[in-house]
Amino acid sequence: MAEKNKGAKTTKKSQLIALSAANKQYSFTNPLERVVKYKGENVKIKLYEDPNGFSYVLWKNKKYPLEIIEKSQNKYTVMLNGVWHSFTVETPFSLKRKKFLESQAGTSSSVTIDAPMPGKIVEVLIEEGAEVKSGESLLILEAMKMQNEISSHVDGVVKKIAIRQNDSVMKDDLLIEIEKS
Repeated sequence: MAEKNKGAKTTKKSQLIALSAANKQYSFTNPLERVVKYKGENVKIKLYEDPNGFSYVLWKNKKYPLEIIEKSQNKYTVMLNGVWHSFTVETPFSLKRKKFLESQAGTSSSVTIDAPMPGKIVEVLIEEGAEVKSGESLLILEAMKMQNEISSHVDGVVKKIAIRQNDSVMKDDLLIEIEKS
């Protein structure tokens, strides 16, 4: 039995899964190998830091600025080429565990949209009672002089808007509550 498990570990040793805020999965191998799987193809990338301390991704002979904004356990917020991305990195085992725990968590039909970073609410794009689709923009949050669209990761109806235009928010503050449909 131990021999069987040992073999299973070596076949999936470097496989990881990036899970977006909308639970979309992206499989990839250990980034230190400098090869990632993109749209089913292995793609070579170069990660480097210039003498001034700035990090970049070199892909298809183009240089894209990269900054890790926040890291907490397996959760990351990065800015790549001026666009913020939040995701978790999971192993196949941790992804199965996460799905199991979510299935055991209860049947709450509402989800919250929390502030991914501190900032100022520039504009609220929806109203309470409005139907929203996954990926639809809900509000504009300004952080570090950049305007970021915060979008829904579920289909549903806006149950509560906890913020207003010009409000300042801290990371993880409640922004909007959505009743899933």
